[in-house]
Amino acid sequence: MPRDDLKPPFKFDLSGLLKRFRKLPISVEGITISLPFVEMTVKPVDTESKVAKEIVIRLADRRVLNANECCDGCIKNALKSLREIRAILVEKQVELSSKTDGPLYLMLDSIREGIRQFLTFEQILKKEKHGRERERIYFAALEMLRAHIHRSLLQVSKLAGTEIPAIADHMRYDEHWQIEAYKTLPAPKE
Repeated sequence: MPRDDLKPPFKFDLSGLLKRFRKLPISVEGITISLPFVEMTVKPVDTESKVAKEIVIRLADRRVLNANECCDGCIKNALKSLREIRAILVEKQVELSSKTDGPLYLMLDSIREGIRQFLTFEQILKKEKHGRERERIYFAALEMLRAHIHRSLLQVSKLAGTEIPAIADHMRYDEHWQIEAYKTLPAPKE
């Protein structure tokens, strides 16, 4: 299993997404999904389940989520793969455009937002650090993003009613969110 105990080089800010997540209609019966700091039981509609299955199949085989060794073009290839994942997510969100307030749409936003924040961090890192120090921080941030994507994908797989195929055991993460990798949120107003 990948390392999850390292100090995160940056923190994901999912505050806007979590506010939207808290507004989802709660279901007594259904599937329990979670994001950092919040858990909810929801009932996906058929369209969400179908799209969720496709997302699980498409994303599970992405090299950026499966590679555990690095090659000369590793950073460039990882960034390309992350951009391709983002494009897939946007395409699927377009399919779900009539259900933008649904659990799947928000889970896909969680992955997209994580990638966007990682890419922003990577650009800042490129300007500020050089050589081995930059690579060390980059790979720690990439590991954190992989964990975020994998845990989000676990939630998507619940909505799909299927398991995640193809990701090697040594690249899988448990379902428990690495809370220190996320900015904390104020308590919801009552």
